[in-house]
Amino acid sequence: MFSKKGKPAAAAPAPIPTLSGSANWSIPRGLIVLLGLAATVVAVGGMKVFGGILGPVFLALVLTIAVQPIQDWSQRRGWPKWVGMLGSLVTVYLILLGLAASLIVSTAQLATILPQYSEEMTNLLNEGRDKLADFGVSTEQIQSTLSSIDLTKVVGVLESGLEGLLGILSDLVFILALLLFMAFDGMSIRSRLNVLSEQRPEISYALSTFAAGTRKYLVVSTVFGLIVAVLDGGALWLMGIQLPVLWALLSFITNYIPNIGFVIGVIPPALLGLLQGGPWLMLWVIVVYSVINFVIQSIIQPKFVGDAVGLSVTMTFLSLVFWAWVLGALGALLAIPLSLLVKAVLLDIDPATRWADILISGPRTEPDEDPKEEAKPTPAPT
Repeated sequence: MFSKKGKPAAAAPAPIPTLSGSANWSIPRGLIVLLGLAATVVAVGGMKVFGGILGPVFLALVLTIAVQPIQDWSQRRGWPKWVGMLGSLVTVYLILLGLAASLIVSTAQLATILPQYSEEMTNLLNEGRDKLADFGVSTEQIQSTLSSIDLTKVVGVLESGLEGLLGILSDLVFILALLLFMAFDGMSIRSRLNVLSEQRPEISYALSTFAAGTRKYLVVSTVFGLIVAVLDGGALWLMGIQLPVLWALLSFITNYIPNIGFVIGVIPPALLGLLQGGPWLMLWVIVVYSVINFVIQSIIQPKFVGDAVGLSVTMTFLSLVFWAWVLGALGALLAIPLSLLVKAVLLDIDPATRWADILISGPRTEPDEDPKEEAKPTPAPT
C-alpha cells in the first residue's frame, strides 16, 4: 500500500479486457431490439406477399381446429378413427359449401333486381340536384359531379363482384383439399400432442392455448352472429326490404369482423332501402341496425369475446387493422385467431414473457382487499 518513503503506492492499472473466453461479452440490448424490428418487418412483408396462400391455409387450419372436438369425441367413445375424421370433414364441408352457395345465389338475385330501380335512382339524382341548386351550387358543378354516377356502373361493379366470387371458388377448392389433408392429420394429433407435452411442455401449452382460445372465439362469435342475423333479417323483412336473407347472411359473416363488422353489413340494405322507399326508409334501416348491433356487438359480445380469448378491445381493433392490411378480407375475418397464434408463438411459449398477457388482455376483476396488504395467517385453534 505504501512505498519505502511513506508515500502511497500508485494503484495498479486495470486489466485490459481481451477476447479470451474468460471475458463476458454480450450483444447490446439496443442492437437486439433493432434486429428484432428488422426481422418483424421482413416477416410481415413476406406474409403480405404470400397473403393469397397464407389466408386460405390459415382459414383451413381454423376450421380444422373448430371441428377437431368431433374427432376427439369419437375416439373417446372407442370408435374407429376414420369415423370421427369423416364426421368432422362432412361437417365443415357442409358449412363452407352452404355459405358459398347462399352467397352466390343471393348476390345473383341482387344483380337481377337492381336494374329495376333505375327510375328511382334517376329521381333521387334529380331531387339531389334540386336541393343543391337551392343552396347555391351551380348547375355546371352539379352536372359534372352527377355525370359520373350511373346505374350501369353500379351494375358493372356487381358483375365484377360476381366474378370475384367465382375467383373465390378456386380458393374454395384449395381450402377443401387442405381440409381433407388436415382431417387425416387430425386422427393422430392428440397422440402427437401428448408426446410433445412430455418432451417440450411449453410448446404444447402454447399450442393448446391457441386451439382452445380459437374454439371459444368461434363459438361466441357464431352464437352472437346467429342472434344478430335473425334480428336483422326479421327487422328488414318487417320493413319490406328485399332479399332479407342475403342481408341476414351478410350480418352473420361480418359479425366475425370485430368492432366495425356491422358498419360494413348495414351499407347494402341501407342503400337498397333508399332506392325502395327514399331517405326515411334508409334512415330507419340504419337506426334499427345501429340499435340491434350496438347493443349486441358493442356492449354484450366484447365481454364474452374478451373473456374467451384474453385480448383487450384496443388489441382487438389493432389486430383487425393490421391483419386486414396484411391479408385483406380474410385477414379481417381471421384477425382474432391470427393474433392468438402470434400470442401463442411469441408469449405463451416462454414463461418469461407471459407477463405481457396482463398488458394485452381485457380488464380483470379487482380483489376487494388491498393487493399490497399481506395475508395474515389464520390462528390455530386452541
